[in-house]
Amino acid sequence: MVRNYLKISLRNLWRNRKVSAISIAGLSIGLACGIVIFLLVSYMFSFDRYHAKADRTFWIVTDIRQDNVVPTDATPRPLGEVLRRDVPFVENAVRLENMFGRIISIPDGKGGYAKKFEESRNLCFTEPQFFDVFDTKWVSGNPATALSAPNTVVLSERYAEKYFGTADPIGKTVRFDNQTNLTVTGLVKNLPSNTKLRYDVFISYATIPALIGDRGKQAMQNWEGVSTLCFVTLREGTPVDRLTSVFPTIRQKYLNTVEAKKLDFHALTLDDLNHNPMYGGQAPRPILYALIIVGLFLVMAACINFINIATAHALKRSKEVGVRKVMGSSRRQLIGQFMTETTLVTLLAVVLALVLAYFCLPMLNNALAVLKTDLSIFDVFKPDSIRWFGSLLVGVILLAGFYPALVMARFNPVAALRAGYGQLTAKQVGSVSVRRGLVVMQFFITQLFIIGVVVMMAQVRHMQQTDMGFRKEAILTIPVPTSNPLKQDVLRNQLRQIAGVDQVALAAEPPASYRRIPVPFTFDTHTEPEKFPTAVKVGDKDFVPLFGIKLLAGRNFMNNDTTNSEALVNETMIKQLGLRSPAEVLGKQIKIWGGTKTVVGVVNDFHLSELREAIPPATILNYYRENHVAALKLNPANLTATVKAVEDNWNELFPEHVFKADFVDDLLNQFYLTERILLGLAQVFSLIAILIGCLGLYGLVAFMAEAKTKEIGVRKVLGASINELLWLFGREFGRLLLIGFVLAAPIGWLLMNGWLRGYVYHIQFGWWIFALTFGLVIVITVLTVGYESLKAALTNPAKSLRTE
Repeated sequence: MVRNYLKISLRNLWRNRKVSAISIAGLSIGLACGIVIFLLVSYMFSFDRYHAKADRTFWIVTDIRQDNVVPTDATPRPLGEVLRRDVPFVENAVRLENMFGRIISIPDGKGGYAKKFEESRNLCFTEPQFFDVFDTKWVSGNPATALSAPNTVVLSERYAEKYFGTADPIGKTVRFDNQTNLTVTGLVKNLPSNTKLRYDVFISYATIPALIGDRGKQAMQNWEGVSTLCFVTLREGTPVDRLTSVFPTIRQKYLNTVEAKKLDFHALTLDDLNHNPMYGGQAPRPILYALIIVGLFLVMAACINFINIATAHALKRSKEVGVRKVMGSSRRQLIGQFMTETTLVTLLAVVLALVLAYFCLPMLNNALAVLKTDLSIFDVFKPDSIRWFGSLLVGVILLAGFYPALVMARFNPVAALRAGYGQLTAKQVGSVSVRRGLVVMQFFITQLFIIGVVVMMAQVRHMQQTDMGFRKEAILTIPVPTSNPLKQDVLRNQLRQIAGVDQVALAAEPPASYRRIPVPFTFDTHTEPEKFPTAVKVGDKDFVPLFGIKLLAGRNFMNNDTTNSEALVNETMIKQLGLRSPAEVLGKQIKIWGGTKTVVGVVNDFHLSELREAIPPATILNYYRENHVAALKLNPANLTATVKAVEDNWNELFPEHVFKADFVDDLLNQFYLTERILLGLAQVFSLIAILIGCLGLYGLVAFMAEAKTKEIGVRKVLGASINELLWLFGREFGRLLLIGFVLAAPIGWLLMNGWLRGYVYHIQFGWWIFALTFGLVIVITVLTVGYESLKAALTNPAKSLRTE
């Protein structure tokens, strides 16, 4: 029987090649999207779950509580050691510090350097316990002792090859930041891509005190600063509540009363590294759940498309069903036959979907390079993936095949044979309301996607065009690899001499950058710190004029003297302090960063970070030790030549360092990276939803053309015009489109308004979004159904009536 099913199914698929090709294409596109989305979501959910102790390892974070709460991903340096030493149910704890923009040099054995590298994201200081808490495969070296001594380093295989080629790296020397020689004591396998702790250079934590200098030992026992990532592994069977219960005791024992109230420790699960946006997670769970829903919608749309085409094609198979029933076929056998055909179509669609996904995944990996995605089509065949993939296929077969099979199996054999070659009425080929409901669902899905894309495009454009409160065009930033004020003056003066450089300012970073932790301060004669902290920006006297930041009251810094004791504040600071005008703050003192500064000016509010956050109270200080970048206002006439001249000049001053140049507007674009990724995905998925929807509409209009053959012929004989005949189709689709819009509009408004609320500065959800969506869908529908409708309207009525 199964052999017979397969033979007849293959014959039918080949005989109706056009219909089969459309069905396979629609299903394969939907399945390809489902595969890609589910692989992406599975990958994102797999981060740091592969560690053997992941279920009992926790990430300790600190909230700084003042007038507001500032979440940080780190802890005071001594906390990890205290937990490891004093808490009996803590099996192990490890401390880790990230380092950015550091130089690794490879000595050439002649007093110089063979290679220089700037390492921005792959370097950390950590303890030997790292390799006990987190699974790491060793090639050579002793995990227990490799990082126990100062000035030691462990490399990954790819960085060992990067630094030393094919030579054995053990015992070799690298120089860190032109300060310290490090001896390679271990070699580990490259860490997998699905970890947030993907480091290639592990420097011993014991190296830090010497790098800090005279205050090194004091800094390592400082409970006020929050700078170290801390991870804790609990003993088997210990609930995390026991860990959180000891935090108040630790605060009381090691912190004074003020600091104890300010610092609040929390224990998060290890996967929060990737999923908790409050602490830097780049893949929030709501976004991943939304992607799953999008994948299900696309697969569902493909199934609806298949059902519509299958029911339309069922009209032509009525005689076949009638003959089968007369010859004794049961309804179960007919359902088995048609389900076999659906299974074959689905399997062919799966093969094509895997091929499509295979070619799409490299592009997705490239688009999501910032997330370090490493997706492969072969991930589908992993044990965990096989389960959801198999369930998806079974669901598709049942969803797409059962209703058409049931419809065809219910044909009345007498009516089927009397009707001749497949000409049953619309009512005899399944429920009209079901088919209409399916098309409404497709319109709903399509319009929901379009609403989402329109809103996201408008918001991204708004973010890119919003006035940041400072100048950002043609401003280049380069490193300042020295805290020596005399060398900084030399750099400043030499850069000013370069043709094409109009202005030069030294600063810690551009006005808008990734968030620094706000700091407490005391205003005027107050004896206690203010209830709110202030964000600190560091820049010299040229910082404000170069970036075009407006002075509202007072003056700018007078000079770049190393003893500069002046400060500028922004408008929001004035409001938070409860002052009536900017002039009232001038001449007042603020105690900040361990010193006293006099407020000499008030600047306009400017954005200090991305548009998700409101502009906070801000203070600008002129502090040469924090000058890490030089900002250069360039003449746009010849940017390439100017940048080359800047690089040559800089390399002469700092030959032991690595030159790196970035334009401020490019740096600001990094703020919108997540939004651009989401927008790109939404645009692609919307186009796919529209394509699948068009195939479904084509299926329905083909069905209607078959069902209304006699009606159209009669109407033409009685004098109906082409426009009146086209209205038969337009009226039907217009009603279904409108119902789909009525369903999609409120849901789209609710979802996208919720998304927009995540931004303090966002567009207003206006009526034009709905109008544009509705208009686009009307155009798409007309283009999709127009050809088939026109062909039916132009058919010779004599031929239509003869067919009956």
